[in-house]
Amino acid sequence: MSKPIEVTDATFEAEVLKADLPVLVDFWAAWCGPCKMIAPIVEELAKDYAGKLKVCKLNVDENNQTAAQFGIMSIPTLMLFKGGKPVERLIGYMPKAKLVEKLSPHLAG
Repeated sequence: MSKPIEVTDATFEAEVLKADLPVLVDFWAAWCGPCKMIAPIVEELAKDYAGKLKVCKLNVDENNQTAAQFGIMSIPTLMLFKGGKPVERLIGYMPKAKLVEKLSPHLAG
């Protein structure tokens, strides 16, 4: 589980909403520059938090139903889900330290 999992409209519910662990979803698109900048950080988070956090990526161009359902207007948007509910929404590129600072309170315990 140390690499981000690609999710789709079809697999989102099973992989994200019904997951036992908190799930970080990276909403992205291939043409998005800031998405490419944050991708290696998202991969590092998947490794750093293996066993504590599930990390998924959803391509908004190919899966617009899920993106619309969660009101994704800008990418990259990172959303943290706990118990099937969104608990944190981070929009735009940010350095790893800032992401960790925002995610850590939800991952304690």
